[in-house]
Amino acid sequence: MPDVECIEFLDRQVVSRPDRFLRLETLRVRNHYTDGTASREYPCDVVLAPGLDAVAVILFTRREGRVDVGLSECIRPPVALRRDLPLVQPDSREYLSVTEVVAGRLEGSDVGEGGIARRAAIEAHEEAGFPVEPADAIRLGGGLFSSPGQTPEKIHFYAFEVDPATKETPLGDGSPMEGCDTFRFIELAEAIGLCVRGEIEDPKAEIGFRRLADHLGYSR
Repeated sequence: MPDVECIEFLDRQVVSRPDRFLRLETLRVRNHYTDGTASREYPCDVVLAPGLDAVAVILFTRREGRVDVGLSECIRPPVALRRDLPLVQPDSREYLSVTEVVAGRLEGSDVGEGGIARRAAIEAHEEAGFPVEPADAIRLGGGLFSSPGQTPEKIHFYAFEVDPATKETPLGDGSPMEGCDTFRFIELAEAIGLCVRGEIEDPKAEIGFRRLADHLGYSR
């Protein structure tokens, strides 16, 4: 098959309610190839959020040669739906909560130089209670698409070294999905192992933990 030269968007329709957080659009698309041919028209559904990109924040602490990383328990109703959905691999978990790292969507004021680091610092304080400065943010590599077949969202990875003694009560964002303070630290290599075994099922966590270990040259 020849290479794709361009993608033509023939039509774009919003099919979700205007008062919802996520917007569903359906596109009519056609591929144009380098040999002058084109594909048939085909539909493509796209999920858009108010902030298209997001930041994952790895909070870590070091003591006596050991690195610990932070995790929270977050209520995630979509994952709890697994028990009622067909075509999913059955398991025994209820999924009343999901273990995740601190994360959040970028807002309008975060566009431009230093915006992602600033959002990372805001989320660290809001979700975990750690007052940190954007200037202290450690960038952990480039951004990654979360699910490119259905959303243009890209996740950016940052880290902050924190002192557990400075932790405050998290401010939260007002959502019942993040209404409790469950933040805890575990050793970095152990955390990666939990990800590999499926006990932590947040891809942001595994990617961020592995990138942090590489950045620090850390292993146990």
